[in-house]
Amino acid sequence: MKKLFILIFILSAALMAHAEEQDSIIAPMDSIETVLEQMADSMLQADTIQPYIVRTWNENELSDIDFRLMEWTLCWLDTSDCTSTHDTTILADSIYKARLQALPCVIELPYNEYIRGFILRYVRRSPKQVARMMRMSEYYFPMFEEALGRYGLPYELKYVPIIESALNPMARSHAGAAGLWQFMPGTGKLYGLEINSLVDERMDPIRSTEAACRFLKSLYAIYHDWNLVIAAYNCGGGNVNKAIHRAGGKRDFWSIYPYLPRETRNYLPIFIAANYAMNYGQEHGICKAPIDRVMMTDTIRTNQRLHLQQISDNLSISMDELRRLNPQYTRDILPGGSEYTLCLPADKAGAFIDMQDSIMAYMADSLINNRRAEIDMAKVTSITGAYRVNGVTYYTIKNGDSLSTIAKRFHCSVKQLKQWNGLKNDNIRAGKKLKICK
Repeated sequence: MKKLFILIFILSAALMAHAEEQDSIIAPMDSIETVLEQMADSMLQADTIQPYIVRTWNENELSDIDFRLMEWTLCWLDTSDCTSTHDTTILADSIYKARLQALPCVIELPYNEYIRGFILRYVRRSPKQVARMMRMSEYYFPMFEEALGRYGLPYELKYVPIIESALNPMARSHAGAAGLWQFMPGTGKLYGLEINSLVDERMDPIRSTEAACRFLKSLYAIYHDWNLVIAAYNCGGGNVNKAIHRAGGKRDFWSIYPYLPRETRNYLPIFIAANYAMNYGQEHGICKAPIDRVMMTDTIRTNQRLHLQQISDNLSISMDELRRLNPQYTRDILPGGSEYTLCLPADKAGAFIDMQDSIMAYMADSLINNRRAEIDMAKVTSITGAYRVNGVTYYTIKNGDSLSTIAKRFHCSVKQLKQWNGLKNDNIRAGKKLKICK
């Protein structure tokens, strides 16, 4: 529980609507002018564009609640002032190239016309989005860097979630990928993430980052080239292997470029452009989006089955806030049975510990104890037409039956039969059912 960290409440800004994937980016012979024109047609307004160009959201397809959450997020991270000095000047190629070369990176960050096009999309057309990403990175990047450092991986890989999910832990793609690092279910489970009806650790920032580091390290053990690792992260090792084979065995991204899936051809250029935009946004008059407040959070480990509503009602924390802090619990339920992490505002953690028993008991029957642990199935008795459910025998009356014969058959009295079935007299009718409660 003693894991205390500062959460810039920009985590709420990550509640943007679900990311969508598009198919058409570059054909092998496209000119850069054609490519950029196609990209421009597919982009939304600058204040709502995703940093990863091939992932956008369509406001017409958002549910009502998703759109309200997005509006709230945009209001909360106000970008109106932080781009007031935005400079749209196009610089000489030599400046972009020199700035990329100056970054302290292990991964090669070269420059060409395609990369230049994506840099301009970030710093000229999407300044508000860059401003949000710069602010949100204050929370996520230390988390990413800590894990990358432990695994001996280049820190610049922290920009992969920017182009994968726009730093949205709840992002989902059409293909079924989810979370900051956009894991597919199979890959997520392969690298130790729990994914079931109640828990999806792909949306747990810490657990998914740990899995991503393991995945990236395993890819580097195969390719020994970070550009190929980044490409394989996007399209899978099989597609990279086929591209290498079609390129005559060449193991360089730019050599196998024409043979990669169309989305992956842009993936590395966008990754390089994201490195540039996040490091040099201020050089283009883009500042970090301001926030209203700073929140301290604490994490608590519990093995008790728990519903977030129980916490919300007892500790006066809104459900929206609890969901933002615990996005991995897709149905608001911590399953229990083994230990799960609960993230709370730090000033509520002590109250949770003090009130844990009463919180667990609050509305438990309706929220978490409403699943039958055991059922008594209907059992046919030795008497024809009778069956037993939950300790009650049901008998279908037949022609010639009377209450006295039935009472004798089931070793009870006529008075009991009348009481159990609400009968006012001895009249019964064939086809009707009688309850024998013994």
